[in-house]
Amino acid sequence: MTDALLIPCPHCHSLNRLPAARLGEAPRCGRCKSPVLPGKPFAVDAAGFAAQLKGDLPLLLDVWADWCGPCKAFAPVFDQAARELAQQVRLAKLNSEAEAPLAGQLGIRSIPTLILFRAGREVARQSGALPLPQLLAWLRQQGV
Repeated sequence: MTDALLIPCPHCHSLNRLPAARLGEAPRCGRCKSPVLPGKPFAVDAAGFAAQLKGDLPLLLDVWADWCGPCKAFAPVFDQAARELAQQVRLAKLNSEAEAPLAGQLGIRSIPTLILFRAGREVARQSGALPLPQLLAWLRQQGV
């Protein structure tokens, strides 16, 4: 990673250039003043998905649905991972019911599905809920 990282705002989708050494200082978006790295998963929709793929920090996308029991059971694990990994990877959630066309474009066949994106490209995919230690191990295997 270089000294300055480009990171899209999870709220307004504008790109922010942030010094890598200051990621732990709760950086705020230059446009909307919201936290750029909120330390919790943020929702993505079709309108903002492409913008969230940009930037230098990887994006881990949890594709879920409200009716899915394993998705609901996995949500606290994903929340905890977001707190632990806030400076290494951005964690986002995509509601496959509300965003069915985007879920279809992503080739979602089962939920929950985790998709890791780096530099705008899918680099890994995992179907099914994972306990936190397995999720962290899987991310380490992917170089996060």
